[in-house]
Amino acid sequence: MSYTAKHLSTGAQYQRSSILINPHRQTTATPHDHQKANPDLDSFHRTLPHAGETTLHSLPSLATSLGLSHVFVKDESTRFGLPSFKILGASWAIHRAVCAQLALPTSLSTTDLAAKLQQRNEHNVRLVTCTEGNWGRACARMAKYLAIPITVYVPAFMNEYTRNLIRGEGADVRVLEGGSYDDAIAAVQKDSEATGATMVMDTSWEGYTEFPQWVTEGYSTCLNETDRQIAAQTNNKPATLAIASVGVGSWAHAVASHYTTLNPPTKIITVESEAAPSFKESLHSGHITPLETGDTVMNGMNCGTTSLSAWPVLRDGVYAAVTVTDREAHREVQFLQAQGVNAGPCGAATLAALRKVCAEIDVKEMREAVVVLFSTEGTREYEVPT
Repeated sequence: MSYTAKHLSTGAQYQRSSILINPHRQTTATPHDHQKANPDLDSFHRTLPHAGETTLHSLPSLATSLGLSHVFVKDESTRFGLPSFKILGASWAIHRAVCAQLALPTSLSTTDLAAKLQQRNEHNVRLVTCTEGNWGRACARMAKYLAIPITVYVPAFMNEYTRNLIRGEGADVRVLEGGSYDDAIAAVQKDSEATGATMVMDTSWEGYTEFPQWVTEGYSTCLNETDRQIAAQTNNKPATLAIASVGVGSWAHAVASHYTTLNPPTKIITVESEAAPSFKESLHSGHITPLETGDTVMNGMNCGTTSLSAWPVLRDGVYAAVTVTDREAHREVQFLQAQGVNAGPCGAATLAALRKVCAEIDVKEMREAVVVLFSTEGTREYEVPT
């Protein structure tokens, strides 16, 4: 199975197969940013409303049918009362950014920080971001907790239902008619430059890396939690294969940073929509390669450019990159929901990738593999692909 990738800068088009074994992978751990997480992180997340672990589902019948030892699905559809894991990174990074702006310690709880903002009458704190859905809603929820304004730019392809979810969190939503996700990034930069608003983005570029690094750090709560849950169900065996979806790359960055430091390292496989395979195409090119993107039900993965800070970690750490179609993702939404897993298309894409890898790559150690699929979002409205 193949698809066409069109480079944004040159218009050049290439036919690509759906699986690429990463030619740049390093077999030994690389340093990059494998630093210890901030000690305030876990306690901070425990103080948020609706705090608690999300479910790790075991699918033994699926594992048997694929010739694997275990298949687990980490279901992030209930994280802190939202249908996506994004609130983990958004809450922590916004917390750190506001604390830094006010010269306050990160050990403060969200409630204490909101009180400090009110006491100081801080009217000059405003946030701005862009989104394809879950990120913007998560940032808006955190802004609501802190009672500070936020503007969220959204690309034209976002449906009205999703826009209204973000508005429902109190955000000022601005739609870029005819605009892509990359156009939304440009709008955020322009707004911040003109107004002084704090950019709260989960992608990075030259000169903007600190906040996205905090986002990645925030996701470690989910990864540490997953490790504990897998160990409890496998007599202390670790995951040997992890599959993560890629949009701009901040989540996959966290997954790769977490698992490639193990000894032996856990194999990482990434999955993208065929409509927006920017990371996989960058592996083909050997450098970050912006792409022209198309429409996809995997809205949260519809990004044309890989994050600058994520790129070296993913380039060196990922075992294979896989693309899936909308129909494949939808099929796995139906399968997972029948198994009691509340997965949307971006979450179910990880299972579609696993099926492709098992069908097309003969890897003997897969027979003993302990696989974890990260289902990053719950069910949501989308047009069923035909």
